[in-house]
Amino acid sequence: MEGHLDASLARRRFSTLLVSTFAAIAVLLAKVGVYGVMAYSAVQRTREIGIRMAPGAKPINILGLLMGYGMRVTLFGLAAGLVVALAATRLLSSLLYEVGALLDPGALAAAALVVAVSAMTASYVPSRRAMRSDPMAVLRKEG
Repeated sequence: MEGHLDASLARRRFSTLLVSTFAAIAVLLAKVGVYGVMAYSAVQRTREIGIRMAPGAKPINILGLLMGYGMRVTLFGLAAGLVVALAATRLLSSLLYEVGALLDPGALAAAALVVAVSAMTASYVPSRRAMRSDPMAVLRKEG
């Protein structure tokens, strides 16, 4: 009996494994993408950050400025992803167990939370690096 049950569920299990693997790769790619955008933005804004820090802006303010930018980019991406997910509900409902024509709001919220936390951690590293830069060294460089 267990053999028949396993055989009948093998296709669904494979589909679930495949979708889960693609989801993990998507989250990793999102994290790498946000890190790349944030690192590029921090390098491009080095002079601005030096000018802000020279008169006395606190490093935590610089961190907040860059992290805020990263989260705005992330929220835009999440909104676009939500639109695409809602448009693809028919395909997803055939691959996922007990998911109807409308996606589960809890699952969407959990996925958005995972991506947002991932993006926040990816934004932190370049923001922290920019926060620690020496304003005088930045301003001395030729621009």
